[in-house]
Amino acid sequence: MPKQYQPINGQPMVLHTLRALAKVSRLSLGVLVVSPEDVTMQSLLRGEPVHPFEVHAVGGLTRAQSVLAGLEVLQMQGAIEQDWVLVHDAARCLIQAHWIDQLINACDSHDVGGILAWPVSDTLKVSQNGSIQTTLDRSNKWLAQTPQMFRLGPLMRALRHAGVQSDRTQQNLDQPSWLTDEASAMEALGQKPLLIGASALNMKVTFPEDFVLAGYLLKAFEDGVLIA
Repeated sequence: MPKQYQPINGQPMVLHTLRALAKVSRLSLGVLVVSPEDVTMQSLLRGEPVHPFEVHAVGGLTRAQSVLAGLEVLQMQGAIEQDWVLVHDAARCLIQAHWIDQLINACDSHDVGGILAWPVSDTLKVSQNGSIQTTLDRSNKWLAQTPQMFRLGPLMRALRHAGVQSDRTQQNLDQPSWLTDEASAMEALGQKPLLIGASALNMKVTFPEDFVLAGYLLKAFEDGVLIA
């Protein structure tokens, strides 16, 4: 089962994410990008109040390809070059509306845009063949999170400049390995996105233990025991 459909507290992870995003009143149009082979999402959302999101089966072979395809859908639906867009991972289901409001407030008057992030607190090691090769200075290191917020036109140009094609039949063999988020594409054009501190709780649910932790945290948010 794809990760986004794995249950957390009895509900597919992606529903927790979409319900959180639906609380952000300033979002006017949303594209939920899934692969053409996905037959689950449409039925899953039937009756779910996740406005303004619509499902579009245009997902690509990579994250960047899926993002570019989603941006093209927004453009076809009337979004213009200077409109702000936010890109978010379904796997960050602990996202809180006020973190997104912080991001929007910080970026709205900025020339480039920015991302939610959190300072690195652990010691960073570089490995080689299972052993430590060196230790990195963590003093200016941040963990990139999502949403990431940029204007539609510049972000599309940055992704294409990095070799991304939205055509799913293209293998994107020239797509560089460093292109792991939208900010990376903007940086490659010499842009300097903002870093907006959110919370260490805005974690990307990936490993089995992450699902357990996310379940406890979501319950704590719902019960009002934890306020982030």
